[in-house]
Amino acid sequence: MANTTFAYTHADTLRGSNGICRNWWDVQHYDLNVKFDTAAKSISGKNEITLTVAARAHDSMQIDLQEPMVLDHVILNDENVSVTHEGNVWWLRYPFHKWAKGSKHNLTLYFHGKPRLAKLPPWNGGFVWTNDSLGHAWIAVACQGLGASVWWPCKDVQWDEPDSGVQMHYCVPDEMTCIGNGRLIGKKQEANHYTCWDWEVKNPINNYDITFYIGDYYYWKDTLSGEKGLLDLDFYALDYNKERAMQQFAVVKPMIHCFESWMGPYPFYEDGYKLVEAPYLGMEHQSAVAYGNKYMMGYLGSDRSATGVGLKFDFIIVHESGHEWFGNNITAEDIADNWIHEGITTYTETLFTECLFGKNDAFEYIRGEATHNIKNDKPIIGDYGVNSEGSDDMYDKGAALMHMIRVMVNDDAKFKGMLRSMSAAYYHKTVTTKEIEQFINDYTKINFSPLFDLYLRTTTIPELEYYIKKKKLHYRFTNVPDDFSLPLEATDGDKTVSIHPSNNWQDVSWKGGFNISFSKDFLIKLKS
Repeated sequence: MANTTFAYTHADTLRGSNGICRNWWDVQHYDLNVKFDTAAKSISGKNEITLTVAARAHDSMQIDLQEPMVLDHVILNDENVSVTHEGNVWWLRYPFHKWAKGSKHNLTLYFHGKPRLAKLPPWNGGFVWTNDSLGHAWIAVACQGLGASVWWPCKDVQWDEPDSGVQMHYCVPDEMTCIGNGRLIGKKQEANHYTCWDWEVKNPINNYDITFYIGDYYYWKDTLSGEKGLLDLDFYALDYNKERAMQQFAVVKPMIHCFESWMGPYPFYEDGYKLVEAPYLGMEHQSAVAYGNKYMMGYLGSDRSATGVGLKFDFIIVHESGHEWFGNNITAEDIADNWIHEGITTYTETLFTECLFGKNDAFEYIRGEATHNIKNDKPIIGDYGVNSEGSDDMYDKGAALMHMIRVMVNDDAKFKGMLRSMSAAYYHKTVTTKEIEQFINDYTKINFSPLFDLYLRTTTIPELEYYIKKKKLHYRFTNVPDDFSLPLEATDGDKTVSIHPSNNWQDVSWKGGFNISFSKDFLIKLKS
């Protein structure tokens, strides 16, 4: 079960744990101001944090801001706060213990520097300073996993989202458009040929989702009549790509209708839905989804399922938009549980396929993804408290787990009800794997905990051993715990029987042939 393969550092613990300098305060709102020096590839600004005291205060507060960024100074009620520096952590020293539980306070943090450059965004993230094909500046950021503190000072954890959202004030050279999350609430010209773009998100938001896109953009808008009323749709593409973008982005309306049907209302009506062309493949930035799939079908023109079905839709639009439900609406408290984001969202590709192309294509697609992409290099769930993600199998193996649960429920209306109820129960909340596991068990009245344990917490794939003797099919799993079983079908094409293998030998009458195949919708290995 253990996932640790090396010793974590003190810095890892500071970043990933809810220590005594974090656990007593709760972020209510961020007000982020950033000025972009495009020539020097640097930024400067301030972040005002509105917070409440959630527990007995400690006289030290942890603020995260990664090197080489610099926290210049901190102001609290017109008073400078003492600051010391330890790697990517900045300690604020103040008699916070005098603050009463439940009281509200404001901190203003001033910062500057040259943020880390992205090496391979969005996976190895940071700032992207580039140019479009016409030579216009094109600037963006992607920082999931790496963390928002790579460019601005914050409480860089997933479990503490700003309950009342965030305002973003981005100042860029006059000739540039700057897009942020949520809605544009103002735009004003400043001195020295700069224009400040003011954006607002009213809902809670993950820190890594807070973003910007700077470039030469063409903008158009639309609306959708959804489950909660009229949803504003905003689209931004590089000016010379507007015709292609209008054609490619047309899938957004049927996609959102599909997702609302399966998972409940779009979670951020107040902030709208926005799709923005980005200088990297894609990211699920809440209410400002990043798109960089080069107007191709599939995944940059390839089919991750190797079935042909994956070329029927634009992977990035569908996958990154699916995150609005799982990742943005429902957020894992610790990144060790990020399969909740990636596994369930990967399964939304299957749901979308089913809506537009039918159930047969959908099932072929998820089977293909599971067959061709799972590595089983390490468990899907990472180590808690040290900012550690598990295996990249969180995508396809996590989706395979959701598909197995659907097949075992054997009632699509009930499975849909489960997803919709989950979206409502954890609306704008952070969760753990244990909570999701318990919710699914309670809703379906089926104990899926053995599946969660095996497929999320180990690298074991059940191995089905079988043979035919004296008109009986003998079978067992060779490598599973005592409480593990799966409902499978065995068939030779003419004869079909239902079996429930465990780690004990069982048998069933078999009048069929020797060329047997087993259910395709379960992640198992065969040993005859």
